[in-house]
Amino acid sequence: MEEGNAKERTNLAGVRHILLVLSGKGGVGKSTLSTELALALRNAGKRVGILDVDLCGPSIPRMLRVQDSAVHQCDSGWVPVFVGQDKAIALMSIGFLLERPDDAVVWRGPKKNALIKQFVTDVAWGDLDFLIVDTPPGTSDEHISTVEALRPHHLLGAVLVTTPQAVSVGDVRRELTFCRKAGLRILGIVENMSGFVCPHCSECTNIFSKGGGEELAKHAGVPFLGCVPLDPQLTQSLEEGKDFIQEFPKSSAFPALTHIAQQILDTSQRSS
Repeated sequence: MEEGNAKERTNLAGVRHILLVLSGKGGVGKSTLSTELALALRNAGKRVGILDVDLCGPSIPRMLRVQDSAVHQCDSGWVPVFVGQDKAIALMSIGFLLERPDDAVVWRGPKKNALIKQFVTDVAWGDLDFLIVDTPPGTSDEHISTVEALRPHHLLGAVLVTTPQAVSVGDVRRELTFCRKAGLRILGIVENMSGFVCPHCSECTNIFSKGGGEELAKHAGVPFLGCVPLDPQLTQSLEEGKDFIQEFPKSSAFPALTHIAQQILDTSQRSS
């Protein structure tokens, strides 16, 4: 038992801040936002890792074009996959552990929870400024296991992702309740898919309405971190298999994510 605890302390000892990305429902772009936030923090000169614990929908490896990579072992545990030309972002995902990319993870809760615990204890992250944890949608067993496993470490708090429409905002309201019951600090709310930026004239159209996330933040008394627009060009670059890391700085979402990342940096500096 003591040996396991020592490994856990060793593997997370070099991680300065751990950030959870949560949403009350699927389909709000949480994994995309986790990746964009990691890139924005990296662009600010920070050392960043991503832990993808969305066990049933591990999409981040594909976004970063490392879905065919394998995870290797070292003396202190699993070595994460390093992405980008400068290998600057460390990534661990169940996607690397599946025999085939189309394999479904058909597991009961205890097995999922055991893997989350193993991800927390057995990945050799090295020195990181931020570890971003992309969680599944909802408020399930996996969320409780993730929070409990990370609580003894440098858990900065949670960013909640919603889309503007009322159905999504209602689900995120439940996620707020989960955070408060779990004693998890809420860093703020992000309204994703907030407007569609036309690739021809750059005019922004509010397809899914607007302002639901900001109104929820005001009502709940938590920070509103900002709106992130839909960018069809960024989506197309992903579909065509282009390099997300190279394409993201050209995106209309990049300034919004830079602003959100700066607020998180400011919070982390106050917490240090």
